[in-house]
Amino acid sequence: MSAPRRILVYGVYGSGKSTLAARLAEHLGLPWYPVDDLLWQPGWVEVPVADQRSRIEEICRRDRWIIDGAYHGWRDVPMARADLVVGLDYPRWCSFGRLLRRTARRLVTGEVICNGNRESLGSVLSRDSILVWHVTAFGRARRRMRAWQTDPAAPPVVLLRSPAELEVWLTGLPGR
Repeated sequence: MSAPRRILVYGVYGSGKSTLAARLAEHLGLPWYPVDDLLWQPGWVEVPVADQRSRIEEICRRDRWIIDGAYHGWRDVPMARADLVVGLDYPRWCSFGRLLRRTARRLVTGEVICNGNRESLGSVLSRDSILVWHVTAFGRARRRMRAWQTDPAAPPVVLLRSPAELEVWLTGLPGR
């Protein structure tokens, strides 16, 4: 298997998309474009969807990239250009547990995330909480990944069902 040049990492919130994208970028020598940096402005102001789409189109026109998500309004763009989709299809308890730990760590440390934003207790307890998003998006993300895997028109999809399965897959991936 030759190394892919355009990779979409996909999964529900907290599954480890960004962590995997960073690892793949290092292993394969590909540029990684963190999607959250493209979608959120300071103060948690969402970039308008048309602008998100334009930003993603500009990246996906390139020959080499890794992006760590695909959202409404522009999901078709990376799907049309990706050489590979890596789907983190972990059980809910695994991804939600990771998300809970990450969110708690960010609350305690005040870690700066995309474009200077930070998680706050207010944001975590709101109706727009990433924890709520996980609960509501989990089933859709899982169905979407599985549908892509069976769609002959879609790029190749590797579905990984556990962190251990991910590690095995990574050991077989050609490097730079």
